[in-house]
Amino acid sequence: MSEEAKSTAKIGVNNELVRERKRWLFFGIPWTFTKYILTEKKIIIQSGLFTSTENEILMYRVTDMTMTRSLFQKMFGLGTLVVYAHDKTTPTLEVKNIKHIREFKEILSEAVEKDRLRMKMRQSEIVDGIHDVHDDFDFEHNGD
Repeated sequence: MSEEAKSTAKIGVNNELVRERKRWLFFGIPWTFTKYILTEKKIIIQSGLFTSTENEILMYRVTDMTMTRSLFQKMFGLGTLVVYAHDKTTPTLEVKNIKHIREFKEILSEAVEKDRLRMKMRQSEIVDGIHDVHDDFDFEHNGD
């Protein structure tokens, strides 16, 4: 099977790359009402039972990520991924207590890079407020 076919097989329904649930720290039981869904273009966070909230971060806005695993998380096969993004509503997202944390992180990293290539964006364009870099653009001067 080619790499492209494997990638397409992974995507599944609704262009989802992976879906994880936040779990209780002890025993790793998924009895929480928070889901983390990675699609090709965004990270979706769904939470709540009686009042539901859905938040999303566009993939190309992700700037960095850090994976952590406490002793108890290691004992129950869980981990936390902290995602930093250039996003007004969610500049820092903690994807807490999920299984398959390394796989989740790798899929997220690949999706971020693919979406940046799709959008033809560079890191400096995403955070141009910090660096104010615009070297990639040619502005025409009409003599005014």
